[in-house]
Amino acid sequence: MDKIIIRGGAPLSGEVEISGAKNAALPIMAATLLSSDTFTLSRIPRVVDLATMKKLLRAMGAMILEQNGIDTITIPKIVSCEAPYEWVKTMRATILILGPLLARHKEAHVSLPGG
Repeated sequence: MDKIIIRGGAPLSGEVEISGAKNAALPIMAATLLSSDTFTLSRIPRVVDLATMKKLLRAMGAMILEQNGIDTITIPKIVSCEAPYEWVKTMRATILILGPLLARHKEAHVSLPGG
């Protein structure tokens, strides 16, 4: 196990910024399909899987504004209930959109995930 050893007579002070986690952000982003409300997400890591999820959401009707490390997602109307295979094949987490699509749109077409 890694450890930090601190030597000296001075007390510690300062701040540490915690980054977001991909595995937490993916289900949160998929959950935005459940409502037409606007969602504001911060500290979303800039990784390929999350870019793929944004492509999927946009293909389904999402408007996503990325500004100063904050993503604002609004899906007023689901325009497509299909997740194209070329995106789904790249990661397992795309299966997360199945439940929200069924709940809101009563229909979903999602290929078996890859990853």
